[in-house]
Amino acid sequence: MIVEPLFAGYASMFLAAFLAATVFPAQSELLLSALLVAEHFDPVVLLFVATAGNVLGSCSNWIVGRFLSDYRDRRWFPVSDRAFEKAERWFARFGPAVLLLSWVPVVGDPLTVVAGVLRMRLFPFLLIVTVAKAGRYVVLAAAVIGWSA
Repeated sequence: MIVEPLFAGYASMFLAAFLAATVFPAQSELLLSALLVAEHFDPVVLLFVATAGNVLGSCSNWIVGRFLSDYRDRRWFPVSDRAFEKAERWFARFGPAVLLLSWVPVVGDPLTVVAGVLRMRLFPFLLIVTVAKAGRYVVLAAAVIGWSA
């Protein structure tokens, strides 16, 4: 049956995108590119699923920052002191607009944690992060579709 492989593809895309937005190593761009090239998946649905997973992953970082910042000195805290301090400086300099860089590997995760620590309101956080994450996936999808056409 064709529904199961499609569901597995979309579910894998969601999970990879979610994990890629957290401290876990994952590569959502490669999976998105592969699924787009396979041409078995609706590109709009793939973009929606990837964006939703990535934004929810960033929300988990925001929650960690918001509710677990008292544990920053612990080894298990997902952001190093160096990365945390760098993200704080960027926030101080550029304000919430710095979250437009939340899609950037290595840099983006600490920014979303710091947004939680700084108690940034959730709605503006979601808005900025969604624009950043969706924009990255749209540009990638356009490049992949244009290249493979």
